[in-house]
Amino acid sequence: MSNISIIGTGNMARTIGARAIAGGNTVQVMGRDQSKAADLAKALGDGATTGEWGTAPAGDIVIMALLYDGVVPAIAQYADALADKVIVDISNPFNSTFDGLAHREETSIAQEAAKAAPAGASVVKAFNTVFRHVLEKGRPDVFIAGDNARAKASVEAFIKSLGLRPLDAGGLTMAHWLEGAGVITVGLANHGVGNLDFSLSITGLPV
Repeated sequence: MSNISIIGTGNMARTIGARAIAGGNTVQVMGRDQSKAADLAKALGDGATTGEWGTAPAGDIVIMALLYDGVVPAIAQYADALADKVIVDISNPFNSTFDGLAHREETSIAQEAAKAAPAGASVVKAFNTVFRHVLEKGRPDVFIAGDNARAKASVEAFIKSLGLRPLDAGGLTMAHWLEGAGVITVGLANHGVGNLDFSLSITGLPV
């Protein structure tokens, strides 16, 4: 199993942390508000711990469970404390009307995170196409993207420990399109599907 550090104390941090604990992983919670981090670790139970914001995370995999505009600044603040870590960006940079991306260029938060990350760290995009409650209660496919094969393999193993299926979309440039897929999920929720009780998945042809 994996050693996970979660930077953030919101709903996605809670959901991923709970599934991680249930999957036999060790979990550390880190937040700007130490009391919120401690409360979340206590709620997760089963040995979940807290760490001080900005110090070296204990986990080999560091999940950035932050709003999109906080990911790159947090990585810059942590700086060398993230050296040699696998950094997982789960964010969706939606625009104000939720029908496009906040950044206009063909980039992604994950790609910008990689630019800010210290030497030896690898960034993987994951979890951004799954609504929180579906991740909590369902068994959605989890699409990932990244340039480092070893980092992706460790994230895939972690996702499998959650009882979920990881699907590799390719290199880190594909994170831009995964963020676009996040926009599609919102469009489907507002129109064709009409609710949030679904996730994007891959269905193979019957043999």
